[in-house]
Amino acid sequence: MTLALRGIFFISLILIFCLSLVPASELKYFNALSFLGDKISHAVIFFYISLLGMFCNLKIKYFSFMAIIFSFGLTIEIIHYFHPYRYFEGADLLANLLGIILARVIYYSLQKT
Repeated sequence: MTLALRGIFFISLILIFCLSLVPASELKYFNALSFLGDKISHAVIFFYISLLGMFCNLKIKYFSFMAIIFSFGLTIEIIHYFHPYRYFEGADLLANLLGIILARVIYYSLQKT
């Protein structure tokens, strides 16, 4: 089961990275989102990837894992700064962080039960 989760986790990372390079105008659903909707989608995506990664039982500490996932989002935002059809948004980083923290809280509460 863990091997399958790890495969889904890494495929999800690649998919998120690739979709982040596509011009927003080509992503019809995401292009139609409001500012708040865009931030919610960031939080949900990073919640998903964080929670999935935590269930993969990777051999790293949770704080380090959270920092790596946040750095993944930061890398995407830095690429957006230089991308002709995207732009850097600090609010995206905050939404990503919120998703990561929420995933950790839920994972921790599930582990206690």
